[in-house]
Amino acid sequence: MNGLARDYYSPGPVVTGFLESKSFVRGIMGPFGSGKSTACIMSSLLCSAKQPKDREGKRKSRGIIIRNTYPELRMTTIKTWHQWIPESLGRWQSIGPPTHYVPGPDGLDMEVLFVALDNPDDVAKLLSFDATWAWVNEVREIPKAIIDALTGRVGRYPPRDDSIGVVCVDPQIVMDTNPPDSDHWYYALAERDTSTEMGLELVESLDAAESELRRNGILPEGVPLFEFFRQPGGRSAGAENLENLRPGYYELLAAGKNSDFVKVYVDGEYGFVRDGKPVYPEYVDSVHCRAFEVSRETPIRIGLDFGLTPAATISFRDLHGRWRVRSEVVTEDMGATKFAELLGRHLREFYPDNPVASIRGDPSGDNRAQTDEQTVYDILRVAGIEAEPAPLPDDPLIRRDAVGGLLEHWVDGEPRLLIHPDCRVLRKGMAGAYCLRRVRVIGRESYHDKPEKNRFSHVCEALQYDVVSGGEGKAVVQVKRQGHRQEFADSDYSIFS
Repeated sequence: MNGLARDYYSPGPVVTGFLESKSFVRGIMGPFGSGKSTACIMSSLLCSAKQPKDREGKRKSRGIIIRNTYPELRMTTIKTWHQWIPESLGRWQSIGPPTHYVPGPDGLDMEVLFVALDNPDDVAKLLSFDATWAWVNEVREIPKAIIDALTGRVGRYPPRDDSIGVVCVDPQIVMDTNPPDSDHWYYALAERDTSTEMGLELVESLDAAESELRRNGILPEGVPLFEFFRQPGGRSAGAENLENLRPGYYELLAAGKNSDFVKVYVDGEYGFVRDGKPVYPEYVDSVHCRAFEVSRETPIRIGLDFGLTPAATISFRDLHGRWRVRSEVVTEDMGATKFAELLGRHLREFYPDNPVASIRGDPSGDNRAQTDEQTVYDILRVAGIEAEPAPLPDDPLIRRDAVGGLLEHWVDGEPRLLIHPDCRVLRKGMAGAYCLRRVRVIGRESYHDKPEKNRFSHVCEALQYDVVSGGEGKAVVQVKRQGHRQEFADSDYSIFS
C-alpha cells in the first residue's frame, strides 16, 4: 500500500470486486477468516491516497471506524487496524475516542477516529464529524439509522477549495459483516427482499434515490448507490483467504458446533446464532408456530411495549382459552407519534371489522415526558387507539412465567399459545434472540438476571403485557403464594365474559 502498510494481496475475486467498486456505500459479507475486515481497511487507505494535495502539498483525509460496543472496538477492530497500521506509525491517541494520526508517502496526512455506539459522547462526536470515508465493522450489529447519518458526514473532508481544485474524491462508506438474520435491514437491501414491510420500504427508497441521482448526473450509469458483495462459504470450492489460514481451519471451526453456528460462521449463510440463555426455552418453533386466520367477528387483543423501538402484538383467544398471535408491528428508532400512526394503519388494513377486546402495554408508558407532559398513552388516544397500562405490579418474572405457562400446556391436543409465521421478529425472539446475556466468567456459565434489550425483546415483552392483562399472570401469582406447582390454564378467562 505505497509503503504505508505491509504488502497486501487480494485473497479472492469477491474482495477484488469490493476494492474496485465505485459505489458510495458497499458491504462485504462472509464467514469467519475470509479477510473482510482487512479488505475494508485497504479500501479506506486507497480512498485516503486518492485525495488531492492542498496548498501545503498534503493529501489530507479523515476516517471514521465504527463498532457497536467499546470492548469489541478495542479487542477486535482496533487490533485488526494495528496489524496493518502499527500504533508506532504517526501518533496514536487512546484517551477519549481513540484516534490515529497517520503520515504517509506522497503527502498522505490521515486522521482516523474510532467510535463505539455504546458511548453517547462518541456518538455525538460522530454526528458532527466531517469525514472522507467511514468503515462500519460487523454491520449486522449496527442500526440502519447510523448508516443514514454517515451518508451526511462522509465526503465533507478535505474542505472544498476551488482556487486550487481541492475537493473530496470518491467518498465511501464500507461495511463488513458475518451473515445477519433474514429479517435484518442488511439482508433486505443486499437480497432486495420486498416480502416484508421494512424490506419493501428500504428497497423502494433506495431505488428512488438512485433514479434521482442519475437524473441529476450525480450517479453514473452502471454504478449502484449501494453495492453488496458476498463471499463463498469457508468449506466451498471458491473459499477466499485460505492461503492466510492454517490448514483445516474451517473443519476445526465447525467441529462440535451446532448447525446454526456452522451455517453462519463457517458456510456464510444467513441465519441466527444465539449467544445467551433463552428467556423461553419452552418455545419450539415447529410446535408453537403454524398458520391460522382470524374471523371478522373475533375480538382481538393488542399488547404494547414502548421506548425508541416500540412494538405491538395482535392476538386473540379462541373458545377454549387458547392464545393465538396473528401479527406484529415492529419498529426501530421510532417515536410514539409515528408508532401510533403505524399501528393504527396496521389495524385498519388487517382488522377493519374486528372488535377490540383489550389494548394493554408497558405501565412506564404512563410517565409524562418532560417536554410537553404527554404520556405515550395520551399520544395513542389522539391517534384513536384507546390503550391502557397493564395491571401492576409490573414484575418481569410474572410476565415471563405467564407466557411460559402457555407454551408448556396444551388444550384439546394443541398448545395454549400459537404464533403465526408472519410474526418473524417475535418468533426469533421466542427462539432465543430474547435472552439473558452471558456474563464473561471463567470456569462457569453465568448470565445477567434481566433480558438483554434488543430489537427482539420489545415485541416479546409486548406479548407479555397482553397475556398478563388477560389474567394469566394471576395464576402465576397464586402459584408463588401457595409454594407449589399449579396448572397455568387456571385464569380469570371465561368464554361467557
